[in-house]
Amino acid sequence: MVATYYDKDADINILKDKTIAVIGYGSQGHAHALNMKDSGLHVVIGLRSNSKFVTPAKEAGFEVLSPADASKKADLIMVLVPDEFAADVYKNDIEKNLQPGNVLAFAHGFNIHFGFIKPPKDIDVIMVAPKGPGHMVRQLYTEGAGVPDLFAVYQDATGKARDIAMAYAKAIGGTRAGIFETTYKEETETDLFGEQAVLCGGLSALLTAGFETLVEAGYQPTMAYFECVHELKLIVDLIYKHGLAGMRYSISNTAEYGDLTVGPKVIDAGVKTRMKDVLKRIQNGEFAHEFVDECKAGKPNMEKLRANAKAHQVENIGEELRSKIPFLKGGKLL
Repeated sequence: MVATYYDKDADINILKDKTIAVIGYGSQGHAHALNMKDSGLHVVIGLRSNSKFVTPAKEAGFEVLSPADASKKADLIMVLVPDEFAADVYKNDIEKNLQPGNVLAFAHGFNIHFGFIKPPKDIDVIMVAPKGPGHMVRQLYTEGAGVPDLFAVYQDATGKARDIAMAYAKAIGGTRAGIFETTYKEETETDLFGEQAVLCGGLSALLTAGFETLVEAGYQPTMAYFECVHELKLIVDLIYKHGLAGMRYSISNTAEYGDLTVGPKVIDAGVKTRMKDVLKRIQNGEFAHEFVDECKAGKPNMEKLRANAKAHQVENIGEELRSKIPFLKGGKLL
């Protein structure tokens, strides 16, 4: 079992006399910046002058600079822009402003692991990756809790990179929940696999297939949505708190028997074989380069797939049903 580190294991004082630049102020950026500010650290924000986040960052009390000026001023630079933009931001704004002994940090290993960013040898390169969306990183911190973090060292020029990574994790609240050491390779490849094969891609496809199967068999779309999509939260919450065994303990005997006997027929050996193919494409860099090329072309295929998915009946029925449930009304994503 991997070691777990908590508040007592990390020394935030190692960052007290440093300037930390957070490049980006989106989901993760605003959470990291605000949490570190509340932890007593000196944080500046790096944003383009036309960014929609300039005003919110200033209103939160931050000094907002261009990405280049923020990088020049900082001892530690945390890059929190989307993966497809990070390499250009690094090349145009960060690279020329790095000084020996600086720390370059990321919350995902994508660009370092696949070689889109190649840092100089005289700086530390670390990763601190909260295992949750930015709004939860912020919310739980304000409640005195935190989101578990992964941390890793890619390059240790100063001999202090690991301590700095752990201190950063403490500053954003990670050590309150527990932080776990990994590598850039492991974090990147497992993260992409989980997103594609299980948590996002696999799950979305499974929910949609279940919905379609019931509708095509003549059942009401409303019933199909409730049974195959809406109720998922109840199951996920049980798994989140108690694991698979705890979920099975909590459901009916009928549901558990169906789980154990029918589940493996739907998610069979063929699925696992295809999952291995997905993992291979991630490991050899094929997916990463495909994604970067898609973004450079303006995301034409991605936009087409987005539009098709949004137009699916499961989305229309879901939106209608959610509008009728009082505690889900107004739940718009920002």
